[in-house]
Amino acid sequence: MEGMPRPMDVYEELVALRRAGEKCAVATIVEVAGSIPSFQSAKMLIRQDGSMVGTIGGGCTEAEVWQAARDVIDSEQPRMLQFNLGQEAAYDNGLICGGQLNVYVEPVLPVPKALIFGAGHISKSLSKVASLAGFGTIVIDDRESYANRERFPEAVDVIADEYEDVFPRLPADDATYAIIVTRGHRDDMRVLRWAVDQPLRYIGMIGSKRKTLEVAKHLREEGVGLRKLSRIHSPMGLDIGAVTPEEIAVAVVAEMIRRRRRPGQDWGPLSKSIFADGVPRILSETEGVAETEPAVGEKALAKAL
Repeated sequence: MEGMPRPMDVYEELVALRRAGEKCAVATIVEVAGSIPSFQSAKMLIRQDGSMVGTIGGGCTEAEVWQAARDVIDSEQPRMLQFNLGQEAAYDNGLICGGQLNVYVEPVLPVPKALIFGAGHISKSLSKVASLAGFGTIVIDDRESYANRERFPEAVDVIADEYEDVFPRLPADDATYAIIVTRGHRDDMRVLRWAVDQPLRYIGMIGSKRKTLEVAKHLREEGVGLRKLSRIHSPMGLDIGAVTPEEIAVAVVAEMIRRRRRPGQDWGPLSKSIFADGVPRILSETEGVAETEPAVGEKALAKAL
């Protein structure tokens, strides 16, 4: 009817949420036997705040699917639900149908962004490998001669500016991964100081364990808490014996993929970070905790920020 608002479309809202960098879940009736209050392929979208678009038939079935969708959004893992609308259950639920249906609930996640701070030779390989792995790469450096499209044609964006001026313009959420590979300790610290205050999925910094300890100790002296520092993957990348820039890029992106696909897990057996086996003694003493204190879980850290 002219003048009436058009009903919101599940597919349009799905695209809009993904572009906005927000998580959601989509529930689809994938299999039907007998009579049900909806139809096969019916869809319902559940946003992160619990609001919905579309329907799969209403009633207690839809309420249970809604609850499962909230868990799917948090865990980022799909679920298959089965419902039997038998006579007794159907009567209790107000669904006099008697059929059966399977509902597939899948998470829909935003495209992950990789913020690469520093535009040197390792960054060139990082941008290429991360792009191939499905990350939208953004390269940032304060040198225009390094941060340019000729060196990073595959990047979503290339920014040549002072780091502090760029920070407010960057995405910083659970779908964002920060990789710090600047040209020196001073710049690494400038970026790391910003990164640990953001709810990022991954923070990686290049360097030896000695360098990482020095940087972490300096930040501790500035008042940065251990819970924030314990999120740092440094030395970054999985321990696969990488030597060349290309191999280092593969090792780092592999670590990013692990954080992407296993969000509920913390450190793995190939993690090289100084925090992988617990808080280092030198930092524990500064904090006043026992050296045996385990590394803080990253999922808990994200909630604490």
